[in-house]
Amino acid sequence: MNAKEMSAFKQKALQWASNFPVCCCLDSNRYSDPYTQYDCLIAVGATAELSAKSGDAFAQLLEFYKENNNWVFGLFSYELKNEVEQLSSSHNDQLDFPDLFFFVPKYLIAVGEKNITVIIGDSDIISIISETPIYSEFSTPKVDIKTRTSREDYITTVKKLQEHIKRGDIYEVNFCQEFFSENAKIDPLAIYQSLSLLSPTPFAGFFKIYDRYILSATPERFLCKRGNKLISQPIKGTAKRSMDLKVDELIKEGLKSSIKEQAENVMIVDLVRNDLTKSAVKGTVKVDELFGIYTFPQVHQMISTISCELQPSIHFIEAIKNTFPMGSMTGAPKIRAMELIDRYESAKRGAFSGSFGCISPTGDFDFNVIIRSILYNEATRYLSFQVGGAITYAAQAEQEYEECLLKASAIMKVLGS
Repeated sequence: MNAKEMSAFKQKALQWASNFPVCCCLDSNRYSDPYTQYDCLIAVGATAELSAKSGDAFAQLLEFYKENNNWVFGLFSYELKNEVEQLSSSHNDQLDFPDLFFFVPKYLIAVGEKNITVIIGDSDIISIISETPIYSEFSTPKVDIKTRTSREDYITTVKKLQEHIKRGDIYEVNFCQEFFSENAKIDPLAIYQSLSLLSPTPFAGFFKIYDRYILSATPERFLCKRGNKLISQPIKGTAKRSMDLKVDELIKEGLKSSIKEQAENVMIVDLVRNDLTKSAVKGTVKVDELFGIYTFPQVHQMISTISCELQPSIHFIEAIKNTFPMGSMTGAPKIRAMELIDRYESAKRGAFSGSFGCISPTGDFDFNVIIRSILYNEATRYLSFQVGGAITYAAQAEQEYEECLLKASAIMKVLGS
């Protein structure tokens, strides 16, 4: 198959998969990455499932993985913070995603640039998918989006958080706001495919858990394991793209040399180093790349890469727990930042700023960060997406608000808002 035919097959495969009660697509959109093993994985149906609440969810996942000894795909909700640390959540949950959900797929298909591989299931699945009629066009009706935090309230709250920074409670906190619709009737797959066309990213994904959906265009990796190596790639630092190539290059250089963005980034790098130390062979935690600049359709991002060698006595699921939730979505110090997030944000995060991905039978895994993502409960028609950014002493509240709108721009466009 040529590139066009492979793209069409991937679209058909996802359409076929979305008819099952549970499915998960992980799509790198052909971004070059030394740690990505498959360009696109589509896991379909479930031969075994685990749905767990915060409390002993990680322990249940460890047993589930050992029992099945197979590929598993799943979700870590942000609310697992209450299991990792002595924390709680005070907001109502409008979406009702599981705190943790994993499944063993009935079918697993890898779609590459030139090859299609059926990892689990019969090879005749390829013929069945090839005969699936393809969408002629995407149905994306306008969704009435509201915000839970006004511009004025956002600015006021940022200033309150900066008072905590001045007092020494925290150095940095990731403060988010929710955009939502209470009566949204959408075609989740069509919305996801439109979002992917507008904003293809290296850790994108479509995750259906019965009547709940995650439609993600995330550019961020939370944590992956390759052999005995753990790799984390937090994002901190964002700049808007320009249609003018010369101006765009100047913006990119400005982001690279920004003292403010570097300060935000290095605080989280230090936090991630500390988290990895809990699972690492002594002396192996290192920063592979500091302040790397990567370009995506809407934004330039500052991304750093931190790695370590996993201590043989620590199971990799314990290593995931030791780094969760990811530092880029919490702040530093981590526990106090999470306490302030619950106090000052106006909505429960739930699956947002959690992670979804997969674990292979050999124990390798790859998990993203759920940002730039639409969350949807089809039963209640509640749709939500959240955006935020790092608040530091040097942050300008008005600029941070504008950055939130920039991060929301692709989703807003897809939803017709």
